[in-house]
Amino acid sequence: MRKITLEKKYKIAGANFVAPATLLIFVLSFYPMVKSFILSLQSGLANNLHFVGIKNYIRLFQDDSFLSALKNVFIYFVFQVPIMLFLAIILATILNDKKLKCKGLFRTLIFLPCATSLVSSALVFKSLFSLDGLLNALFMNWGIFSEPKNWLDDPIWARVVIILTITWRWTGYNTVFFLAGLQNIDNSMYEAACIDGASSVQSFFKITLPQLRPVILLTAIMSTNGTLQLFDEVKNITGGGPGNATMTISQYIYDLSFKYNPQFGYAAAVSYAILIIVALLSFIQIRIGDKD
Repeated sequence: MRKITLEKKYKIAGANFVAPATLLIFVLSFYPMVKSFILSLQSGLANNLHFVGIKNYIRLFQDDSFLSALKNVFIYFVFQVPIMLFLAIILATILNDKKLKCKGLFRTLIFLPCATSLVSSALVFKSLFSLDGLLNALFMNWGIFSEPKNWLDDPIWARVVIILTITWRWTGYNTVFFLAGLQNIDNSMYEAACIDGASSVQSFFKITLPQLRPVILLTAIMSTNGTLQLFDEVKNITGGGPGNATMTISQYIYDLSFKYNPQFGYAAAVSYAILIIVALLSFIQIRIGDKD
């Protein structure tokens, strides 16, 4: 009888360890993805579905609500992601300074918003910007406003509040990634630059940013994915209003599935639209950011 080599035994043991996780990933991720794609080609209620082909996907380009939600998430993406990543890099650079005291405290405080509940953080900002909120009270006490401003009823300011909420919550999360990247940069590079007469600003742009390029790419892709799937903050702060001025694609999927007359097939098509958009943007970011 042929004996099993030690290398083969290791491979079999490794496969046995990986098998349960692989099965779970297939059952909980890949199978639902396939089922949702099949559902996106159908229409009707759950017990009376019929095949309609790509009609749901054609409908996307004629749906004003979807196009409005798509415009909104791109506004969030264009403004919020660069601001958040820039702030995260600056904060990480400050926290990485060897002369800084109480580093642990500051790092904890900056990361703390990320540890809060999505609903809680959204309700805090909703309270701050409400008619009787702290912001209106301060502005009226300072004489800036004569009467309270309804921030969340103004389409522009409602979007600004959403952007502020997301930025406040996720900047600390990305700061951790940049801090880890900074700690992997060899300090001798900065010492050599200092000897050559480079300023701190020159060192930041010539050493820090190029060395952080893989981390910037990673955080940009994750932030893009998260922003395009934004749901909790908008749902709890504005409910998508005023009108559809702040509604996101994820909220539209929720409304199609549970709020309006259930349209599960079309909702699945909208969800695949998010998948395609995220994949395209991630591909573009990789092509631009990863020159190697």
